[in-house]
Amino acid sequence: MLRWTVTFIVLALIAGVLGFTGIAAGAASIAKILFILFIILFVISLLLGKKPV
Repeated sequence: MLRWTVTFIVLALIAGVLGFTGIAAGAASIAKILFILFIILFVISLLLGKKPV
C-alpha cells in the first residue's frame, strides 16, 4: 500500500513539473486517498497490536 502511495506521489510531482495538470491532479488525488488509508490502517494496527503484559 505504501509503495502505491509513493508511486502516485512521484507521478504527481513529475506530471506537475512537466505541466500535465490533468494527470497531476488525478495522481495527486489517488495519492491523497492512499495516504489517508495508509495512516488509518497504521493507527488501527497500533491500537489492536498492543497486548497487555
